[in-house]
Amino acid sequence: MTPIRTLEALHELADGFQRANETVGIVPTMGALHDGHLSLVRQSLDETGETIVTIFVNPSQFAPEEDLQRYPRTLDADLEKLSAMGVKHVFVPESALMYPPNFSTSIVPAKVATKLEGEFRPTHFAGVATVVLKLFNMTRADVAFFGQKDYQQVCVIQAMVEDFNVPIEVRVCPIIREADGLAMSSRNRYLDAEQRKTALVLYRTLNHVRELISSGQNDGFEIVTEMRQLLIDGGVDSIDYAVVADPKTLETANFIDGKVVALIAAHVGKTRLIDNLVIG
Repeated sequence: MTPIRTLEALHELADGFQRANETVGIVPTMGALHDGHLSLVRQSLDETGETIVTIFVNPSQFAPEEDLQRYPRTLDADLEKLSAMGVKHVFVPESALMYPPNFSTSIVPAKVATKLEGEFRPTHFAGVATVVLKLFNMTRADVAFFGQKDYQQVCVIQAMVEDFNVPIEVRVCPIIREADGLAMSSRNRYLDAEQRKTALVLYRTLNHVRELISSGQNDGFEIVTEMRQLLIDGGVDSIDYAVVADPKTLETANFIDGKVVALIAAHVGKTRLIDNLVIG
């Protein structure tokens, strides 16, 4: 497997797939691949005729104070993992290809982007939506595979695909967790041993929410109050949000009546972790 680094080579590949009438899956990633990413790749390999994995640390989705330079880059190891799975096509563009000197267009994401992550990272989803739309257009893929862990991101991309009539299916795949329940993330490597234990409180809190709702608690304010207290007692350093919301609009669910999603963003040390659980 030789990484694809030019648009000409990618288009030549896409032309061949179209002539052969192949169904093409795309798995967009920023590298530092773990089993969560690989589960998406595996699903694409199982369900489509050809799979293109993209590896690009997208600068436009990082704010100036965020960890762009610190974000892990493990390209050689990533390519080895993908090759071992049988992946043949990996697009690894440089920033200059994705954002040439005169690039000045960006997507204004849907309303669902304005809350939660949007409140704490106001430019994040514009960067995500812009690069994802570019990757969709570049690869001409038929099916895109995303993980549920980035729940709001999936909502934003689904809205973009619907609003712009992008001819691609967005497939949402389950969160992959460590044996103890911690959601797999490229940022988990920043945690030391003690912080790693503390991080487990996110999943414990989400399970507690499920138990509360299963037992008949339907007051969203009461549930959120317990969520925040559990996170504080569990040792997180700060909480960006802990909410129970409508699974499509992400509007706060003040009264629980049907399916909801519980979402958390919290800091353990300097590491920002997110997790979620769909309930009902």
